[in-house]
Amino acid sequence: MSLQKKIAIINDLSGFGRCSLTVSIPIISAMGIQTCPIPTAVLSCHTEYPDYYFRDFTDSMPAYIQSWEKLGLQFDGIATGFLGSLQQIDMVIDFIHRFRTTPILVDPVMGDHGTIYETYTPAMCAGMSRLVKHATIITPNLTEACVLTDTPYRETGLRLSDYELLAKKLCQMGPNQVIITGLPMGTYVGNYVYEANGVNCMVRKKHIEPSRPGTGDVFSSIIAANAVNKVPLKQSVTQAASFIQHCLSYSEELKLPRMDGVCFEECLADLIPKRNNRLLKSQRI
Repeated sequence: MSLQKKIAIINDLSGFGRCSLTVSIPIISAMGIQTCPIPTAVLSCHTEYPDYYFRDFTDSMPAYIQSWEKLGLQFDGIATGFLGSLQQIDMVIDFIHRFRTTPILVDPVMGDHGTIYETYTPAMCAGMSRLVKHATIITPNLTEACVLTDTPYRETGLRLSDYELLAKKLCQMGPNQVIITGLPMGTYVGNYVYEANGVNCMVRKKHIEPSRPGTGDVFSSIIAANAVNKVPLKQSVTQAASFIQHCLSYSEELKLPRMDGVCFEECLADLIPKRNNRLLKSQRI
């Protein structure tokens, strides 16, 4: 292993709109970790735009991964985002078996607001449940947490004990750390943090309208990088939520169109780790 840590990121590449790999690569790199992407698809822009080009990368993924294996590459972590088919889910499980490392973050992107995405079949939902078993950290939203645990969805009237029960069920599936993300709490947005050792809490930040594409990718990227750097989970979630809040506020200041995602580029300095004394001394003349 080199001194600089590496993380394999499995997600699609959208050329415009600030989401998926175009978010993960700069954020994780800013946090001092080499980002090694495996594209699952290439899009001209994210799918909320009225027109986009789409190229499925499924058929190329086995040879791409096999090349890494032949080179004997090793990683300090793995993170996954949107997966577009049951075949891709199975490929990711196989990848985890081949490149045995932890932490493994799975963002089980399947739906939102109580609705599963049209592209997600019952077989794919079952496949995501199998993938989650191999994760050490998962970052579902409330919809995805309910689907994975076969729990009826409701968005209002929930108490901390309800989130705790959901998180316990998710931990019993395999991961030892769960973050249920994007919980509506009036003028706040909550992220429920649960660890198998019994530690749990709610991290809340002021809700800033409008919601924007890509914030989930920003969140999971920060959590994945911090996991590789062994940052405590609550601290990691607090940092991710604060960073997103800052970026959303700045995006509104710039009057950035909602579809363009969240403006994080000029905020990346907030994520760069403080350089240690040895590095500072080495740069002195």
